[in-house]
Amino acid sequence: MKRVLIANRGEIAVRVIRACRQLGLETVAVFSTADREAAHTRLADRAICIGPPPAAGSYLNIPALVTTALGSGCDAVHPGYGFLAENAGFAEKCEEHGLCFVGPPPSAIQAMGDKVRARELAAKIGVSVVPGSDGPIATLAETASVGRRIGYPLLLKAAAGGGGRGMRVVRTESALADAFVGAQAEAGAAFGDPTLYAERFLERVRHVEIQVLADAEGAAVHLGERDCSLQRRHQKLLEEAPSPAVTPALRASMGDAALALVRQIGYRNAGTVEFVLEPASGRFYFIEMNTRIQVEHPVTEMLTGIDLVTTQLRIAAGKPLGFGQADVVMRGHAIECRINAEDPTLDFRPGPGLITRWQPPLGEGIRIDTHVAAGTTVTPFYDSLLAKVVVADGDRPAAIARMRRALADFDVQGVPTTIAFHRRVLEHPDFVAGRVHTRWAEEDRQTSGALRE
Repeated sequence: MKRVLIANRGEIAVRVIRACRQLGLETVAVFSTADREAAHTRLADRAICIGPPPAAGSYLNIPALVTTALGSGCDAVHPGYGFLAENAGFAEKCEEHGLCFVGPPPSAIQAMGDKVRARELAAKIGVSVVPGSDGPIATLAETASVGRRIGYPLLLKAAAGGGGRGMRVVRTESALADAFVGAQAEAGAAFGDPTLYAERFLERVRHVEIQVLADAEGAAVHLGERDCSLQRRHQKLLEEAPSPAVTPALRASMGDAALALVRQIGYRNAGTVEFVLEPASGRFYFIEMNTRIQVEHPVTEMLTGIDLVTTQLRIAAGKPLGFGQADVVMRGHAIECRINAEDPTLDFRPGPGLITRWQPPLGEGIRIDTHVAAGTTVTPFYDSLLAKVVVADGDRPAAIARMRRALADFDVQGVPTTIAFHRRVLEHPDFVAGRVHTRWAEEDRQTSGALRE
């Protein structure tokens, strides 16, 4: 591996370029015409325009990406996250043309990309899954039958994707028809596949995910958990590790379950196995696996000292993992806040525009992953993520205090941001006490409005 095409944009493209530079690898960035002046185009050794602003004509254009990689002399492709990162067809095209895909084999992407099949595989090896449909649900009548069998509230989910798209919570059978039609339409638009499945919607659970690494020789480890319970409409807002709700024994059990799945599908590279956890009982249930690097991977890096992106590249190049489970040590506590160009007072409406001031916090234990600066124009074409603020300290109270200071020092002008929202979260007694769950942010805003104002 000598030259890597980064098939992405934004902060993850910057992150991959820096990892490649650390390993002495050359980089080729791609960009749409809207991203002509973007940071990743300046940092890469070479940057090539891939198409117009709409992602379908640029960052999702598989023929153009493969042609660009071959034409620029690349021997590897890193997909980042989002866009084509979990597209088995893209991974296959890369392999067909002799390009190393920095990620799992297409078979593993396919196995976990179909959420119905993923549930079946998990259940087959004894990993608990949320009670739900036995397979995809094709009709409203079939869905109603599932609801009567497992009970309400019911969660409709897209079989071909995640990230909150194609998902609907249904609390009564009378609301099922509208939810079914809406979820199907959204799933079809987002993933090109309207297929749904259903699960029992578990109230007041935590969302806990296990980071895994596996090499081509069969060695696999987990790097502990990240707690992603602070969400809005199934979209993560803040992540931390370790989880306030996970004991060492529970961590070992969840890690074993994640690695069992990894071995079952012949996984390779970095991935994340996601669970919902009932804190009172300690029961956890598999929900999906993300076959890519996660947005929140810096939390684990800060906690373990393991660089996940350079490890991805080394594994893809055929090198062994080089360490075992006993070598993974988590020290202290880490928290990540996603800073988006959104207005929380207007239901998190995106706010594109020109950033006129960008003064990020500095100091020990603070990390900023970003692709923007003063003078950057935030376009309406892509995700509104501006930066990830990540802090680490000796324990959770110290990490919370450090994040509060970091956000207080973060000065952004010209576009709305979620900084003030995160500052209110970090001051909230429920968060400080570790009592949040996946519905907490929405419930608090509906009752007291404390997070909105």
